[in-house]
Amino acid sequence: MIYLAHTAHCQFLGLLFGFLAWLFIVTTTGINEWRLWYVDDVSVITSGVAWVGIWRVCFYSHVLSEAENCRGIGVSDSFVPAEIPSAQVLMMLAVITGLLGNVSGAVAVRFAYFSVEDRRNMRLSFMVAGALYSVTAMLSLVPLVWNMASVLNNSTIDFPPEFNLPVAPVRQSVGAAIGMGMFASILMLISGVIFFC
Repeated sequence: MIYLAHTAHCQFLGLLFGFLAWLFIVTTTGINEWRLWYVDDVSVITSGVAWVGIWRVCFYSHVLSEAENCRGIGVSDSFVPAEIPSAQVLMMLAVITGLLGNVSGAVAVRFAYFSVEDRRNMRLSFMVAGALYSVTAMLSLVPLVWNMASVLNNSTIDFPPEFNLPVAPVRQSVGAAIGMGMFASILMLISGVIFFC
């Protein structure tokens, strides 16, 4: 019985990876830097860069009343392409399933370290944690890849005039949020595989 607690160190590492990956997914969901739009006309956007996230669009301006101007993007806004509202929904689902995966992983590791009488519940909790971590990785990977493909294809967004953004950027690049999200998804998938083993 003591031997089981000594072999659960990999699963504890998986729980640690899952928790860190979940924190990165939460951060990715809130960051504005999914897309970086570079503009020529710096009369309004004085930095020449606008950050397009899944929740809002921000840029720096010395002309407008506030230095940092941000406008929110809603799920029901008609001007946004399909990948942005989909990312809003899928990333929030990833946050919820990741939290549930962490809870289930913590219960599984607790079973391994403290109570091994009922091995059926322990196996089930490891499998549930692995499944939730894998689902979380897929839920976050889909919007990340979709938005990255839109950036690489130089897809534009027809923002309304009150956003003070041009119809199309000179160029755009993948923001830090997509890179962080990809890392988090891979880490979450590794955590799920560890729990399945």
